Amino acid sequence: MKKLRAAIIGCGNIFTMHVTPVLHRSDTELVAVCDIKKDRADKAAAKSGCKAYYDYEQMITEVKPDIVHVCLPHYLHPVASKFAIEHGVNVLCEKPIAIDYKSGEENVALAAKKGVNYGVIFQCRYNDASQLVKKTLMSGELGKIISARSALTWYRPDNYYDNSDWKGTWEKEGGGVIIDQAIHSMDLVNWFVASEPVSVDAHFANRGHKIMEVEDSAEGLITYRNGVRYAFWAMNNYGCDEPIEIRLLCEKGKVVLTYDDAWITFADGRELHVHQSADNLVYENGKDYWGFQHVKQINDFYRSVLEKRAPEISAAEALKIQKIVCAFYESGRTGKPVNL
Repeated sequence: MKKLRAAIIGCGNIFTMHVTPVLHRSDTELVAVCDIKKDRADKAAAKSGCKAYYDYEQMITEVKPDIVHVCLPHYLHPVASKFAIEHGVNVLCEKPIAIDYKSGEENVALAAKKGVNYGVIFQCRYNDASQLVKKTLMSGELGKIISARSALTWYRPDNYYDNSDWKGTWEKEGGGVIIDQAIHSMDLVNWFVASEPVSVDAHFANRGHKIMEVEDSAEGLITYRNGVRYAFWAMNNYGCDEPIEIRLLCEKGKVVLTYDDAWITFADGRELHVHQSADNLVYENGKDYWGFQHVKQINDFYRSVLEKRAPEISAAEALKIQKIVCAFYESGRTGKPVNL
């Protein structure tokens, strides 16, 4: 069987979470990697046994891969994705889909027109804890969700932003603790609630960082059409990265969720618990807070291309949380609730 030909744009920190699963696929060949920093591209190519490029347009034009991974700064996600889609290449992009809503929406429409698969990474949906909660909600055992809350207290010192040429800026990162860190937990809650958000009322501030423009503290309330109210709080001024906590109050029980564990307590006294199972892959310089579920989403995306079906987490699905994130920033800037 002909192997899928893959390429990766961006050889920075998150590169390892993409290249490792790709290299372990028996039906896939990594043909090229690309980075504007020549030494970084050369090093990645040498380790991966493929060709290095320094211009992704040249790489896509010459290599003509079946799938391209976009692992670039946020503001370049829709730009590189659009070029690949226009050339008939299936795209798997790191989150967020963009730093605005319109460009993501336009690329989703373009991918549909071109007949290519377009996915965005939200790997936390594949955590054992997330899967158990979603399955239990869908079974009806918990009844309807009444309300939800999430809390993120992490640590990002000034040098985290000082060491980057794009993080901490509105123009290139598009925001701070919400679009970069809390987006995953907010996506999980939005996925659990499974209803259309109708309003976002939020506030944000930079309270602990001197060298960045974006928010390091945020809180707000999202109201859904089905009546669920979701309160969230996030900040990266704590002294370490504590586990993110999500709580759901349901008609027939309660849920407490972290990325590694889920505890479900039913009103009738029954209890369920799951702890994250081990992963067999080793990711060079991988960060614990990324989790280790990229491989599951990447495998599904590759299967979706082979099976000619939509991926489980499509870019159209990613637009749902993107709409909320964009409404959050609009509400925070104007000081007024945003109706969706």
